[in-house]
Amino acid sequence: MPDFAFRRHLRTPYSEGYVVLDGDRPVGHVDIHFALETVRVTLAVSEAVTREEIQEIVELIDDDLASADGISCTSLVVHVFQGREAGVYSDHDLSDDDEGDW
Repeated sequence: MPDFAFRRHLRTPYSEGYVVLDGDRPVGHVDIHFALETVRVTLAVSEAVTREEIQEIVELIDDDLASADGISCTSLVVHVFQGREAGVYSDHDLSDDDEGDW
């Protein structure tokens, strides 16, 4: 049985980004955007994640991440994408990033 958790790697006043972990293995990525009363989420997961596991992750997002301090969420919209990671592209060397290793 998966043990999903989130590790935040990005935070702005109105958005957050998380790596989705199953134990210590990354299986996806979550971007959360807080807009008025609606929280909009993009969830990208690997091909190995099942529909039931996606539902579990969405419920965890709703319970644990969508309710930020000072932001009232009355509507949650989650867009789910599933596939394989093709890479991470940047204009700087990611190996220097302390949070580059999960």
